[in-house]
Amino acid sequence: MALDWEQVIVDAADPSALGRWWAAALGWVVVNDAPDEYEIRPEQDRTPGLLFVPVPERKTVKNRLHLDFRPDDQQAEVTRLLSLGARRADIGQGEQPWVTMTDPEGNEFCVLGERRPS
Repeated sequence: MALDWEQVIVDAADPSALGRWWAAALGWVVVNDAPDEYEIRPEQDRTPGLLFVPVPERKTVKNRLHLDFRPDDQQAEVTRLLSLGARRADIGQGEQPWVTMTDPEGNEFCVLGERRPS
């Protein structure tokens, strides 16, 4: 039996705006921009994707799931994401080698340090 990971569902106050933000942040393509769901993927036919759906309530607590990203240059990526509208976040993690950030709707994600040679 095979199990393929298709997408991660993201609740959003404004699915289109948040989906466009993540598409710009990740350099992904839009595969569905319907009013009730906005989907982006790395490429048209490549998964997993992110699917943004509308919810009436605003985010109020720390995410139970968040994404981690490993860039080639952490500081350059943090600067780029800040310029797109991300914010740094302090969720009580203390001093760590990663940077915790939030997207425009307050969803946390982390920008990890550069991969160390093995």
